[in-house]
Amino acid sequence: MSRIIETHEISKIYQMGSEKVHALQSISIDINKGEYVAFMGPSGSGKSTLMNIVGCLDTPTSGQYILNSKDVSNMTENELAEIRNKEIGFVFQTFNLLPRASSLENVALPLIYAGYSKSERTERAMEVLDSVGLGNRASHKPNELSGGQRQRVAIARALVNNPSIILADEPTGNLDSKTSYEIMALFDELHSKGNTIIMVTHEDDIAHYAHRIVRLMDGLVETDVLNTDIRRSTPVSQ
Repeated sequence: MSRIIETHEISKIYQMGSEKVHALQSISIDINKGEYVAFMGPSGSGKSTLMNIVGCLDTPTSGQYILNSKDVSNMTENELAEIRNKEIGFVFQTFNLLPRASSLENVALPLIYAGYSKSERTERAMEVLDSVGLGNRASHKPNELSGGQRQRVAIARALVNNPSIILADEPTGNLDSKTSYEIMALFDELHSKGNTIIMVTHEDDIAHYAHRIVRLMDGLVETDVLNTDIRRSTPVSQ
């Protein structure tokens, strides 16, 4: 398998007034193409900081981060933005959908920045909405959708650019348990199609859907193990 992520002794230090906070301390991990990995840990463990660096939303204070054979450790804001749009599909706990835009328009948004024509954007966005079971909700705005449907729109938006990685930050955090299982079933399906998925969660049962679990504590990798007890969801028809 080819490596898609390599971090070499990355650290992140934040200056809080006169105090230095070591959010990450010498993190070295490799993730291969097609893996399904959970970053897990309590609040303050460093998992969100690690996600921000892996997602090119932030850069390490020291160390090296290689994403898809590109060293992104010291890139400028503009360079990072370009990498994010091409390489990473984000799924957030709060969905982050534009309230006045339809499902189709929300999903097509990353394609505007990528320079696609309107007809290409519409065709591709419709294709991914169909793939997450929401083709019949293309014209609906977020307030006309359930929480689970909104998260499916967010997942479709993450997929629309054919990213190298799907990065999911607490993807079930705002959902009830039944809907959470449906969303995790969708992630199972996406992984089975060859997508690389990195999920950040503090919930043990959600982490166990992943095939590898990296537990962080105090800015360090506490354990990094293959999951021998993978949890499965039964897909629920829309």
